Amino acid sequence: MRIVFPFLLLAVFLSACDNTRVYEKNRDFDGRHWDVNDTTAFEFEIKDTAQRYNLYCNLRNTVSFPYARLFVNYSLEDSTGKPLQKKLVQTFLFDQETGKPQGTSGLGDIYDHRIRLMGNHRFPYAGKYNMRFEQYMRTDTLEGILAVGLRVEKAVAE
Repeated sequence: MRIVFPFLLLAVFLSACDNTRVYEKNRDFDGRHWDVNDTTAFEFEIKDTAQRYNLYCNLRNTVSFPYARLFVNYSLEDSTGKPLQKKLVQTFLFDQETGKPQGTSGLGDIYDHRIRLMGNHRFPYAGKYNMRFEQYMRTDTLEGILAVGLRVEKAVAE
């Protein structure tokens, strides 16, 4: 119990520091790859329509990812399934010239990325929304992608 309590206290403290986060969830892929038919969906709720929000795609990859950049389709839908926005985004996971991994270094050969999808966005009404992600590369099995996720946070005035 003496060992667990300090870690529990640290976890509570660190989570309290992130007061802009409204929703964040990640999905780990089995087999350390993202299949082309594997659409990942996240359902979240918006309560405050006066607030503006930033939406991000969280991504975790290894250095074994075979390309410099990644293409991802995302679609945002309301609770009735009505599409609100659909877009193809790209991000560089490795520097084009040097091949050096980009993103936040994790453990060993693992890197985390946060791709901004929508900034300063205002939702039209309170309720549940769905965000779907699918990889849009020229291969069916995308090796080296460990997880994809969604982060919704309150936009702060800059």
